[in-house]
Amino acid sequence: MGGSARFLVRRLLRGLLTLWFAATVTFLLLRLLPGDPALAVADPAMTEELYADLLRDYGLDKSLPVQYWHFLAQLAQGNLGVSFRQNQPVLDILLERLPWTLLLAGSALLVTVAVGIPLGVLAATRAKGWLDRLVQVGGVTGQSLFVPSVGVLLLYLFGVRFGLLPIGGAMDDDVTGLTAWASIGRHLVLPCLSLVLVQLGSYVLTLRSTLIEALGEDYCRLARAKGLPNRRVVWRHALRNALLPTTTLVGLQLGFLVGGAVLTESIYAYPGVGRAVYDAVAQLDFPVLQGAFIMLAFTVIVANLVTDIAYGVLDPRVRAS
Repeated sequence: MGGSARFLVRRLLRGLLTLWFAATVTFLLLRLLPGDPALAVADPAMTEELYADLLRDYGLDKSLPVQYWHFLAQLAQGNLGVSFRQNQPVLDILLERLPWTLLLAGSALLVTVAVGIPLGVLAATRAKGWLDRLVQVGGVTGQSLFVPSVGVLLLYLFGVRFGLLPIGGAMDDDVTGLTAWASIGRHLVLPCLSLVLVQLGSYVLTLRSTLIEALGEDYCRLARAKGLPNRRVVWRHALRNALLPTTTLVGLQLGFLVGGAVLTESIYAYPGVGRAVYDAVAQLDFPVLQGAFIMLAFTVIVANLVTDIAYGVLDPRVRAS
């Protein structure tokens, strides 16, 4: 087996182990939640016999180890169970909402990279100047922000105070064609901006630091000595190597985006997986919670796997490690 194949196999095995660990922790933590999920959907006048039947239908009458084994067996078959409240397969419920979450997280990631690279380059090429100091202050400030606080502030300013953007949902009713896409874009602005403001700082500061280091390397000095314009040295030579560490950061930030989407979607009533988690917590809907957390974990694991592979392609030394 070649080095590339071993590298890929190791990453796949690590991803599967991480998914199993995430599923196990999710299963155990949900069983520690206060309250009885059967009582949340039961009729107050229900007899003890009917209540026992309800527990049996939900599989809650069995011991915890038996429930865990049944949970893993279903998960291995791609079965996330049936919602207690909606009486529908959890997978169907989440697959209907997943595209909205991916749209939100993907848009925030693209905006972060598109804005972060120019800002990082400007700060690095003007190190210790006023623009560099301004970027550093903004980056540190962004890292200290909290998603719900930013979301509520933006919601009040642009949605309530000035009425410039929608305050909830993913699109207007009864719209089609280009009008529908325009509506989706308008509803996406505030949730996306909330996530971008919180994560942009770390990306810019990391890129700035790695680019300053790259510009001090011998190959950049040699390129300048050969008479290459500084702009070409920065964008064609130094930036390529400076982006290697930020490739890993992008994968980590996707995990943050997925986690931050739970809070953001709750604030803006955005119909993604995060909103499903918020509703399921209030309803003690174990299958939906389990399925949502596992799906989010799987999304992050796949993103990190793709990031590792991309890093291995960009830097062959990673594949040999």
